[in-house]
Amino acid sequence: MKSTVNTPDAPAAIGPYSQGTISRSGCRLLFTAGQIPINPLTGEVAGDTVEVQARQALENVRAIVEAAGGSLSSVLKVTIFMKNMQDYGKINKVYATYFGDQPPARSAVEVGRLPKDVLVEIEAVAELER
Repeated sequence: MKSTVNTPDAPAAIGPYSQGTISRSGCRLLFTAGQIPINPLTGEVAGDTVEVQARQALENVRAIVEAAGGSLSSVLKVTIFMKNMQDYGKINKVYATYFGDQPPARSAVEVGRLPKDVLVEIEAVAELER
C-alpha cells in the first residue's frame, strides 16, 4: 500500500510519475522522483552551472520531503545522476550545505543524458514519522 506526495513547492511531474511516494506497510518511507533543477515558480531550468542546478534540485527534494512531513535529516538515501563526473566535487560542495554531520547514504553516477539536458538530477528516500 502506498500514497503519493504532490506539492506546488516543487516542479510538477512532467511524465508518468509522482513527486514522491510514501510506503504505508510497516515503516513509512518516502521515495521521491528524480528532481531536476526546475524552478517551480517559473517552470524553467535554474541556471547554467552545475552548482546552481544542484542547489535547485536539492531544494526540490527538500520541498517534497517537507510536504510529506519529513525534513532533510530524515533522508536515508540519495542518488545523484550527473552529466559529467568532473562535476562531482562541485556538486559535493553544494550537497554538503544541505545535510549535517550525519549525511544520508548516497550513490553518484554519471549518465549520458538527463531530461531537458540538465546537468544533474537528484532523488531521495526518507523515513517519515508515524
